[in-house]
Amino acid sequence: MFQPKLFTTLKNYTRKQFFSDLIAGVIVGIVALPLAIAFAIASGVSPEKGLFTAIVAGFLISALGGSRVQIGGPTGAFVVIVYGIVTQYGIGGLTIATLMAGVMLIIMGLVKLGNVIKYIPHPLIVGFTAGIALIIFSSQIKDFLGLKMGAVPADFLQKWKAYATHFDSTNYASLLLAAGTTLLVFVFPRITARIPGSLVAIVLCTFAVQYFHLDVDTIGKRFGSIPSMIPMPVLPPISFSTLQQLIQPAFTIALLGGIESLLSAVVSDGMIGASHRSNTELIAQGIANIASSLFGGIPATGAIARTATNVKNGGRTPVAGIVHAITLLLIMLFVGKWAVLIPMPCLAGILVVVAYNMSEWKSFLALLKGPRGDAIVLVATFLLTVLVDLTAAIEIGMVLAAFLFMRNMMQISKVDMVSSHEDLEEDKDEKAISRYHVPKGIEVFEITGPLFFGAAYKFKERIYSLKDSPRVLIIRMRAVPVIDATGLHTIREVAKYVKRFGTILIISGVQPGVYEELEKSGLLIKIGKMNVLSDIDEALKRANILLTEEST
Repeated sequence: MFQPKLFTTLKNYTRKQFFSDLIAGVIVGIVALPLAIAFAIASGVSPEKGLFTAIVAGFLISALGGSRVQIGGPTGAFVVIVYGIVTQYGIGGLTIATLMAGVMLIIMGLVKLGNVIKYIPHPLIVGFTAGIALIIFSSQIKDFLGLKMGAVPADFLQKWKAYATHFDSTNYASLLLAAGTTLLVFVFPRITARIPGSLVAIVLCTFAVQYFHLDVDTIGKRFGSIPSMIPMPVLPPISFSTLQQLIQPAFTIALLGGIESLLSAVVSDGMIGASHRSNTELIAQGIANIASSLFGGIPATGAIARTATNVKNGGRTPVAGIVHAITLLLIMLFVGKWAVLIPMPCLAGILVVVAYNMSEWKSFLALLKGPRGDAIVLVATFLLTVLVDLTAAIEIGMVLAAFLFMRNMMQISKVDMVSSHEDLEEDKDEKAISRYHVPKGIEVFEITGPLFFGAAYKFKERIYSLKDSPRVLIIRMRAVPVIDATGLHTIREVAKYVKRFGTILIISGVQPGVYEELEKSGLLIKIGKMNVLSDIDEALKRANILLTEEST
């Protein structure tokens, strides 16, 4: 359940691999620097909180996680939810929500939900990811254009309405820096993948602002100095009413963190040909978020882009992720004081690229052209993320996806009445009822697909619609892989119903899992074990015996 990959990989660790991990870790640390600062600012908190998160949570995710190459830290996915919590509950509320989310993630790992979370519907993930990308893009317009305006409204539509009334105040120096940063971050990887384009953009933009004395906002002007050391852990005052208020956003943080970390782990598995330990990863994510909150950080999870950078630069063990965290710590200690000179338009340009990469617009368009149900989940989740909030988007999106799944299961679940004179099955089926002689007084029904609450009503309606009650009713369940409580209840009701008319119920072809459920529910005793048989041959023999006994 909890087996960190670090301990596994160190068993056969070599000097050659250490140097590969060292180089990859240093590169990823440099890549993570501007992103940690940018995500913190976009989330409505001071820039150093992003650094604290990347250092503390990044170290713990690598040291305790279930992936060989996962890089953890603040990500764009959390920007929307963190901004909303800070706006409504303040920094103290964010700390408590992050701590609660950490506890939830640990519980998810302990009860082995790691494999389940990976199966969140793809349209839901693309929908809220695209929505987050649009919100991040929208939040950067003020700094991208250098608009002279007050606080930006939190509501999406109000935000753009406010922008529209201030477009005439565009600062062309800010626009030039932001546009240049965006272009450089896009183009620089084609020149070399060794040096991150975002870092080059920060150096060039900072130099340009200082040399040409450009009138643009910088981190220092807006936030003041950046601490050069990690603070001591502090636990804010917690009350029961606060926990009640924050339970929903905390769950959103936990669910989002779990989804993104496991998706990142799956992607990296494909890149290195390995497999991660999903429950260990969730527990590590939980510990990391608890520690991040206590050290003044924000929520953290696995970062797909930084993890991919780690792999491409030779990182193959958690040592690379640990080096990445140490690199960031050293930068903060010795170079952090210069970070106050970074121009805000430059960070806006970096975040615009992040938003573009998050948007998954190709997947979005492909899903729109796919099955209508998937398109509905996609669009609903996207619009709810943008216009309402991420919590509502995930909750309603999951409910929609569940209803669509039930509808699909209901469509493949069939209940057919078959007889020797009416072949509803292919001739190649050796067990087709048309191959048997079904005496008068015996009716055979066949159920195909899961017998769950969404499909059980079909079965009941078909039985209740019988005009003449047969002496023996055989229900074939060879194609029923699973049955739920509603399905069991329906069989119980059907057994009672047909008994009124003197009909004997026989069930055939029950699969082992379904048989076990029938036994646990007491239906085997009610129907009679002798009337629950392995296949149609035995069922017809039993039916003939019953008919013979009745006639004598």
